[in-house]
Amino acid sequence: MDRDTRNAAIGAAWVLLLFGIAAYYLPTVMLAVGSVSTVLAGIVAAIFMVAIFVVFWLRSRSQRKKEK
Repeated sequence: MDRDTRNAAIGAAWVLLLFGIAAYYLPTVMLAVGSVSTVLAGIVAAIFMVAIFVVFWLRSRSQRKKEK
């Protein structure tokens, strides 16, 4: 395994770990926020889902810049 592959694997592991922890606590956070506003709880869930795609989008931009 070369350096780039190892760094990519470590980065992927961190992303999976962080989003896994966030997904584990998401229902608890949504219930807490939902006691204030159900719309706000939906917004929290939407932000979580969008954040996953933003991370992948930023990663693809970073890879594209490295290839040039």
